[in-house]
Amino acid sequence: MTFYPLASDNWDDREKQALLRVIESNRFTMGPEVKTFEQDLATFHEVKHAVMTNSGSSANLLMIASLCERGDIKRGDEVIVPAVSWSTTYFPLSQYGIKMVFVDVDEFGNIDPDATVRALTDKTRAVLAVNLLGFPAELGILQNICEQKGIHLLEDNCESFGANLSGKMCGTWGTMGTLSFFYSHHITTMEGGCVLTDDDELADYLRILRAHGWVRDTEYNTLWHKTGDGFEDSFRFVLPGYCVRPLELSAAVGKVQLEKWPEQCAGRLKNAKLFCETLKDSSVRIPQYQNNSTWFGFPVLCESGVARKELLERCKEAGIESRPIVAGNFVNQPVTRRLDHRVHGRLTNSECIDKTGLFFGNDSRDLSKQIKKLGEIV
Repeated sequence: MTFYPLASDNWDDREKQALLRVIESNRFTMGPEVKTFEQDLATFHEVKHAVMTNSGSSANLLMIASLCERGDIKRGDEVIVPAVSWSTTYFPLSQYGIKMVFVDVDEFGNIDPDATVRALTDKTRAVLAVNLLGFPAELGILQNICEQKGIHLLEDNCESFGANLSGKMCGTWGTMGTLSFFYSHHITTMEGGCVLTDDDELADYLRILRAHGWVRDTEYNTLWHKTGDGFEDSFRFVLPGYCVRPLELSAAVGKVQLEKWPEQCAGRLKNAKLFCETLKDSSVRIPQYQNNSTWFGFPVLCESGVARKELLERCKEAGIESRPIVAGNFVNQPVTRRLDHRVHGRLTNSECIDKTGLFFGNDSRDLSKQIKKLGEIV
């Protein structure tokens, strides 16, 4: 039996009632529930547009696809990425023929601004920052770098819902930012994602790409002027799109989850304070407590790979689940041989994370017993 799981849902009767409401409506594909949830997300993040998708991975795909289809980024251009992230941060770039430039990260995984500046070339068209494990990257510095270079700042904010930097929400610092509502994430619809943007035209591209490439769901008609004939306008295809639309069930649950977020965030922060206090004098390295982070999980760096192996074994015996810090140094992953990429500079911190790092779960429940036990083992 698992004593300390990596993730747990916090659904209650409110989510069940939301699901029943959708079932009784007999409308399951993208409709009014999705539209309402999108409006709520846009308001929460103080942006003009929130375009919901069926997953955070699909949100990343549409973010890159929209810039490529508009012509902002072309095949053979370069995008700077951190060496530590999840696979579907990178794959959309590869799928659109973009060369990834891997740079090193800070101690716990966020992209290094100094390494980013050194990696810039005349082919650079964007910096894709990943706010890892609930912690904001140096978004203000990255924003200035991109503005001076005249390129896009993009954010994969799938692991950092609700985090902020200087009061500005993560996911809103650049041209676009993405969210994920997967089971283990901050608010969960089990599967689901979103792209945030203030760009009216890109919002149109996102909606078209999300649903088959047709113009039916557009609001600003920048690609095609509707005739007013609903029969014809509903089946006009203008982009090579996908079908990554969300379900009404997911959106209905998401609305409830968003309403519960203040309470859930408070629980995460309380657990984070206890985690930092419990392990502050131990032999492992942990981040300092930050109340602008939403603490997706608790990252730990061990003294060595041998020490990590021993810690993993003892945690397994105690029923404590853990995972690598995202995918470790992604340059080491076998799939990277198939991706058009280059590595700029040394990936010192990325290698340290890969060889000695792991993280433990966090959620809104009281985890005091679990964290105390973890502290004893460490």
